[in-house]
Amino acid sequence: MMAGRPTRRALVLIGLLLAGLAAGNYVLLPAGAAVVYFVGAPLVVALLLLLILPRLLAAESEPPAPSAVPAETLDPARPPKPDSAAAVQLLSLLQRDGRLVDFLREDMQSYDDAQIGAAVRTIHQACRQVLTDHLQLEPVLSGREGEEVTVPEGFDPSAIRLTGNLSGQPPFRGALRHAGWRASRVTLPDQPAGHDPRIVAPAEVEIA
Repeated sequence: MMAGRPTRRALVLIGLLLAGLAAGNYVLLPAGAAVVYFVGAPLVVALLLLLILPRLLAAESEPPAPSAVPAETLDPARPPKPDSAAAVQLLSLLQRDGRLVDFLREDMQSYDDAQIGAAVRTIHQACRQVLTDHLQLEPVLSGREGEEVTVPEGFDPSAIRLTGNLSGQPPFRGALRHAGWRASRVTLPDQPAGHDPRIVAPAEVEIA
């Protein structure tokens, strides 16, 4: 990296030292002091230049230290990422009690409506109980489907999705098609030590 140019203050100090060096070679003082100044002054000034000048140039050429900036200014706080382990654990509970994953991955084309209906009832009851035990859900918007509601200015687009003929600026008025769901409480059981959080359902092996 190339050093910066010396500042005005450095140049002034260098000029004063050089002037003293030159004066020592030409100025004669009255008897007694003249010999001391004539012989000693150039040597002293030259030593000062050799010792001070490199440090002065280096100090003056360094860029100013950056002012302290709070960490939150450099890297604003972001919302925490969702815990994937908790999502897998909830899916694991739905699989354990209601065989939900098995049902969703099953090819239903080979079953008639009566068979599907009987299976869905059992799965529905079990999975509904899992939600009741581990999630407390509340609607995002109060009201019944079909009722007219007002979407205020500054609404959260992750909580309210607008559809239909959208134009202009909020507040908007429209018909409520779905009240939405918000998880106000999540209570999941502690996982045993050493459990792989990626496992949705363990393989089952019957030993003969």
